[in-house]
Amino acid sequence: MTQKRVVFDFDLQFTNGGGIQGQDFRLDIDGDDIDDAALVDYIVRDLRLLMVGPARILNKKIIVEAHKRKARADGSRRVYVELSHDIEDGMVTYPGLPAARICDYLSRERSREIYEAGTEFQIATIEIVANTGTYLDCPSHRYEHGHDLSQIGPESFCDLDTIVIRADHRQVRAIDASYFRDRELRGRAVLVHTGWDAYWREEAYAVEHPFLTQDAAEYLRDCGVKLVGIDSMNIDDTSRDGEGGKSRPVHSILLGADILIVEHLCNLAALPDEGFEFSAMPPKVKGAGTFPVRAMARLRG
Repeated sequence: MTQKRVVFDFDLQFTNGGGIQGQDFRLDIDGDDIDDAALVDYIVRDLRLLMVGPARILNKKIIVEAHKRKARADGSRRVYVELSHDIEDGMVTYPGLPAARICDYLSRERSREIYEAGTEFQIATIEIVANTGTYLDCPSHRYEHGHDLSQIGPESFCDLDTIVIRADHRQVRAIDASYFRDRELRGRAVLVHTGWDAYWREEAYAVEHPFLTQDAAEYLRDCGVKLVGIDSMNIDDTSRDGEGGKSRPVHSILLGADILIVEHLCNLAALPDEGFEFSAMPPKVKGAGTFPVRAMARLRG
């Protein structure tokens, strides 16, 4: 891959007086471009500056040049990997549940009649069931007196030390306890990578999807994991729903032990097996047991 660097001047002012300038400054960048705000953040962090106020980036240009900086051994460089699906108007996540509806409550055109010339806003109306997109289940989703989203602390779903378990859907559907043995699990988030997210928004996504077995859920519970996620339509087997087999043992076991569940993850192939933090933060909604999340991994550089 062609490596690129950014060349620029900068002028930073301090809120307690004074300032600092730089000319022909060069930095490695990961992609093809970097915006001015990100550059300011980079300078402030890299130079360990405090009390920075107004800042300007000047004469910026991108050049093709080999990177000069080696990855820092202290792990301070962070890279984020998106693990959640987009939520779009008309999208159905779970067959039988209504589609998401996203439209204008206040359109930009209408707002021009309300605000002064040159000032406009858009306010959206979003109508979704809680099981939409990539979402998190907490105990009250399954149990009447279980904790709801407003009662779950951020330490339960943010910056969790994580391990990824690989279980290719082309080789296995029923993922049993054997996949989790001989792994360091206690106190960690466990993400199960099956590759099923390749079928997202296709009819095949809801049919014969991979799932965890009851003995896998029991083993994870007994090992004291904090959260379990999967890139599949459901963490339980739903294939027998039309045959009187509507039990949900994995949900029952994990949520009964206050272990959170995240379903419909994606992009797990981009993650290492471990050595990163996982976050999946829902809003603090009283009386709700499940809700869409922005799931992501923070890699250690």
